[in-house]
This record gives sequence, C-alpha cells and structure tokens, in this order.
Amino acid sequence: MAAATASSRIFEEITPVDMVTMNILESTMISICREMGITLMKTSYSTIFNEALDFTCALSDVQGEMIAVAEFCPAQIGGMPLIIKTCSQEIPVDTLDEGDVIVHNDPYRGGRQTPEHPFFKPVFVDGELMGFAVSCGHIAEVGGMVPGAFAGEATEIFHEGLRVPPLKIVKAGKDVEEVWKLMLANVRTPRYNYGDMRALISSVTLGEQRLIEMIKKYGKDVFRQTCRDLMDYSEQRMRAEIAGIPDGVYPFQDVVENDGIEEREFEIKVKVHVQDDEIVVDYTGTAPQATGPINATLGVTWSATFNALLHLTDATIPKNSGCFRPIKVVAPPGTLVNVDYPGPEVGGNTETHPRIAGAVIGAMAPVIPDRAMAAEGSTHINFVFGGHDEENDEYFACYDIEMVGWGGRVAADGNNGQDSINGNCRVMPVEVFETRYPWLVEEWNLLTDSGGPGRFRGGLSTGKRLLCRSTPITASQMTDRHRIKPWGLYGGMEGSNGATLVQSAGSKEWLTVSQAFNKRSSSKYSNITLRPGDRIHLIAPGGGGWGNPRERDRAMVREDLAEGYISARSAEEDYGLKPAEG
Repeated sequence: MAAATASSRIFEEITPVDMVTMNILESTMISICREMGITLMKTSYSTIFNEALDFTCALSDVQGEMIAVAEFCPAQIGGMPLIIKTCSQEIPVDTLDEGDVIVHNDPYRGGRQTPEHPFFKPVFVDGELMGFAVSCGHIAEVGGMVPGAFAGEATEIFHEGLRVPPLKIVKAGKDVEEVWKLMLANVRTPRYNYGDMRALISSVTLGEQRLIEMIKKYGKDVFRQTCRDLMDYSEQRMRAEIAGIPDGVYPFQDVVENDGIEEREFEIKVKVHVQDDEIVVDYTGTAPQATGPINATLGVTWSATFNALLHLTDATIPKNSGCFRPIKVVAPPGTLVNVDYPGPEVGGNTETHPRIAGAVIGAMAPVIPDRAMAAEGSTHINFVFGGHDEENDEYFACYDIEMVGWGGRVAADGNNGQDSINGNCRVMPVEVFETRYPWLVEEWNLLTDSGGPGRFRGGLSTGKRLLCRSTPITASQMTDRHRIKPWGLYGGMEGSNGATLVQSAGSKEWLTVSQAFNKRSSSKYSNITLRPGDRIHLIAPGGGGWGNPRERDRAMVREDLAEGYISARSAEEDYGLKPAEG
C-alpha cells in the first residue's frame, strides 16, 4: 500500500536512534494515559464520563509538547499542545511546586469549549520538573443560561457558563478552597461537579506517579532524549506520508446550516496546499463569525485539521506533537474558524469541528480517493436537559449524545450508529439512562434508508424516542444537518437529514421544535419545557454514499434489504434491484 511505502522511507532518512528503548517508553507512556482514563471513568459521577468516555488523557514534556496520548476523544488531541503552552504564559513553570494541580476551561486561552476542563499536574523527579500529566474532560454542567451547557441561542460567551483562567485548584498537595467554592457555587449540580473534578485530579495524580516510576527506572537523560527522538520520528513519518501526496492546491467548502439565531448558511472554505513534505491548510474566505454559538476557537480548528489529516495518513504514526510539525493552519481571526471575544462558541467543538474535518477530507478526496470517506453525520445531537430530582431533592443535569452514520469509503460501507468523527464516545445504555433520569426510552433503532446509497453505502444513523415520565424537564439542543444532507463521493448519494420532533401529552401530532415552541431553529434552541406525558424524538443524520449505487454488489443489496437497512423502494429506485431479484 502507498501508506506503508511512504512511511518506510523514514528508515532511510531518520537519524539513528535507540528504536528499542523508544518503543518501550512510548508503549509505557500510552499505557499510563490509558490507565489515567480508566481511573477517570471508574471514579467520576456523571454519565458523560463513566458511560460516554468524553475525555482525553495525555502526557507532555516541560515545553508543553504532547509526548503521548490515549485513544479516547479525538476532539481534544490536536488542541492539547496549545492548551498547555497558553497555560505556561500565565503560570510560569518556575512558579510550580510538587503537588500542584492547574485547571482551566477558557476558550480564549487556547481551550476548545467552555464545558471542557483540562487539569494539569506537573511531574517532578528529585525536585526537577520533567513534564505534565493532563486530563481533559467534558464537565456536563457549567452554569450559564441552560442546564447542560449547550445553549443553542447563546449570543455571547457569558451565556455559556463559568470561564476559568489557568489557576491552581490544588497547591502543593492542598486544596485551594476559594477556587473550589467559586467553581461549585456557579453550577446547578455541585455534588456531581465535585465528584467529576475529583476524578480528573485522581487521573492526573495517577499519571504523575506512573511517569515518575518510569523516569526513575530509565533515567532522566534517557527520558528527555527519547521524547525528542519520538517526536522527531513522528515528524519524519508524517513528512513521508505528505510527500506521497501530489503537490497542488485543493479547495473544498461546506456549510453549517444555521446558528440558532439567524436562519442562513455559514460557509467553511478551505484550501489545502501540499508542497513536498509539508501541508498548509488555509481557511481564508470562511464566513465571519456567527452571532450564535457555532463558532470554533483556534484550538478547535487546529484539532479538526489535525484530526482530518490523521484519518488520511498512516494510522500507526505515533500521536504526539511531532506529527503536527509539517502541518500549518491559517485561520483568520473573527471568522467561524477563529472566534473573537466575546462571541459564543460551545457548538464550535461539536458541530463545526466535524464540518471542518470533513472539508479537509473532501478537499483531499480527488488526490487520495482510496483514503477519503464521504461525509458523515457531523453532529453529536447534543441533547441536554435538567430538572429537579425529587427522590434526592437536588438538581440533575445531563449531556446526552446520539449516533450518526459515517460515510462510505473505497472498500467498505460507512459505520452504522457511531459517534461523529471528533468524538469516539460511547452512547449511554438505556438501563443507565432510565435509571438516572426521568425518561422512558420507547424506541431506539437504526433508521432504514438513512445511509446514502452508493457502491459502498453510507452508515445508518439512529433515532431515539423519549417519554417524559414524572417531572418537568428543561431541554436544549445544539445539532445540525436538519436541512442540508451529508454529501456523497464519486457518484454516491447523500445521507439522510436529522430532525428533532416533539409530541404533547394527549396529542398524536408530531411537531418540530420551531412549530411547538416558536423557536427560530429546531436544531439549535434553548430552554424548552417538556412535561410528564410529552415525547421527544431525536433523529440523527446518516452518512453519504461512496460510488455509483448501481454498481453495488447485488448480494450486498439483498442483504441490506433483508436486514432492514434499506427499503424495497430504495432497493429498486436507487440500486436498480428488480422486485424479482429481491
């Protein structure tokens, strides 16, 4: 394969290093990050952590360069180096002590969205700072105008919750009580937030301990040299991958269909410049930043760009700051891909990130068709809600995600029912959902015909119908693709749209959120009230198809028909399967 050939060139070009030691230390550090994630999952309070796994755990060197990361949430991987470096500008490394823990979630200080809270712990060995253990997790409730953080009608950052600049929440091993009080006084669910933040601190503390053990085993000099070698190795392998792509300028554009405030499209324009072994991804021409909360921070755009290119290159390249060196990003300030203060941004990480990544993939599809997929659903559905838990006499809040279809590709159908490209999160089991929250899940299924027809079909999306059981629930949402469908490639057809529909108690009529609650948008809204007996139906978009559907293997069409993935109408009209053949 081309990828293997390109990557193999590095063995002729790279400066000789101790490959055995490098691989041992890299594997050890990845294992440390995985163990940090397991600790976070097992000790957290909220379902977004212990069920959905919406977090990422990493290690960095003293300069803030990421040296290892586990396979959790891709949205947080590419932006990790920017977060650490911006923190060091406000808390210099020479002011750090053993036992310190730093927290921050400010999107304008290198972060990605207000709910995501990175926790950093410096790692000292014999009094010398050697690096940082980092866990970045999505806190489900951060204050602001709606329970669960995703205010679809926010028009400024202050609507989206408490912003925390880089500061020490633990100092020399002791809690900074004033910081804890401030953070917990500004949220609806202080008990759950306390538990989740303690879990994040436990995660970085374990990472600190494990990294100290490793450094003491191999020595400081070996650790430092190996980290440099590892990043250089990743850089050389990424350069070899890029060198295998034909030089040129490759444009593409996509749109976010509205921002919750204005019913108009917002364009994302990209030009990918490939020259020799480097890539410049230029977003000049992208729409000015929106009034509503679909804007991406610079950290989101970095992460989305890297995310796309990691999907298009050799998956075995070690994920660290080195592999990002040959990639440059141009994101003009004051646009949809680099929001200026005080613009809102909570949907930039969930809706605009996958659209940015998809645009980069779409731009590269003509020159590397064997690696590019058609558009995926490009949303996490982001259904958030809260209310009063009568049994425990406290507030509850939840951030729920649903599964989209992924795009078809050169040799396989798109994945069915999977989180969007930047999530890699799990869906909450029905049993947990119904136990923790006052909903009854009446229906949850893969949706027939939701995957775009193609030689390789787009993945199917999911639909979930909920009945409000016992207490009024305040709900909000941030999603997209209710009107504009996921695009196909090479003659593949579009995937299906998503939708959010509501049904009042005693009625048989399903209405859009706009119709039922007089909202500007049915995909981005804030604070609707669902009462006992009301229903809501969350429908996710499917993936686009790849290739002419008339060229699909007849046996595959018949199997799709038998499984209920496609209807008899689609089998005949889209795939050309005659009724007698079925």
